[in-house]
Amino acid sequence: MDRRAFFGSAAVGTGAALLWASKSNGHQAGNPVKFKLHYAPHPGMFTANAGDNVLDQIRFAAEQGFTAWEDNGLPSRSIEEQTAIGKLLAEKGMKMGVFVAFGSFDEPIFVRPNHPKRELFLQKVRESIEIAKRVNAKFMTVVPGSVDQQHQSDSWNKYGGPRITESMGTAHAIDLLRRGAEILEPHELVMVLEPLNWKVDHGGVLLSATDQGYALCNAVASPSCKILYDMYHEQITAGNIIRTLDACWDEIAYLQTGDNPGRKEPGTGEMNYRNIFRHLAKRSRELIIGMEHGNSLPGKEGELAVIEAYRQADLES
Repeated sequence: MDRRAFFGSAAVGTGAALLWASKSNGHQAGNPVKFKLHYAPHPGMFTANAGDNVLDQIRFAAEQGFTAWEDNGLPSRSIEEQTAIGKLLAEKGMKMGVFVAFGSFDEPIFVRPNHPKRELFLQKVRESIEIAKRVNAKFMTVVPGSVDQQHQSDSWNKYGGPRITESMGTAHAIDLLRRGAEILEPHELVMVLEPLNWKVDHGGVLLSATDQGYALCNAVASPSCKILYDMYHEQITAGNIIRTLDACWDEIAYLQTGDNPGRKEPGTGEMNYRNIFRHLAKRSRELIIGMEHGNSLPGKEGELAVIEAYRQADLES
């Protein structure tokens, strides 16, 4: 899954939802056995069974027992479509998960105090308030740029020359995040900062580990600045998923899944999501768990395999 392409995607079309009865639980479409935890599929995950229309995809997800939904590309959808998504989620009793308020992977926006895009970040945070209201969302993703890799002259200088130190860059990032949190606090909305791994996917990002995210959020000290704990990224960065979850719990507000290697559904890699979900259920059954990964198999069968993988991982929750 290409996150950069995914952040900008918002494909819509027409299609009719096809129904499926879970073999593992024996429930019938239209009378689903709901998952025990709030797993959130995303647009494009069920197109073979539900068609290209995002509303049909939400209906299909609800018919399979999912109780949440996330949509990174929501801000690029029309106001009419955002409103329709919010209305349908309410009708289906589903929670809205994250959308992306601001995502920067390779610019030192947060670490440089005079970077011209710092105001753009604050503008996007303000714009996200109305988007969140339309879909009854509480959480929005923020990817806070890269470490400093450039001359002040803005010519590329990856390995040498003047740079802002890690400590100073962190201080500047905290300052900007506080300003963003102050915008969201009156609306009881939360920007969730997502640590991304350097080793496979996103070398050079500022935020690369969950404990680093804990330090940032703790310093910002606002209920509107928390961690998005993406367990796929943390597995690559450090592993130790359950202990990290516990250690950083006070600053975690949202979770995402993806097995490693491959970033596909649970059961396709080395991570024991059944045990992870069982542990999570003991701590909270309210957090949304975004299914931010691809499908290991193509077509309808691959989509049904994703659903079955979550059924199996959810069994002991």
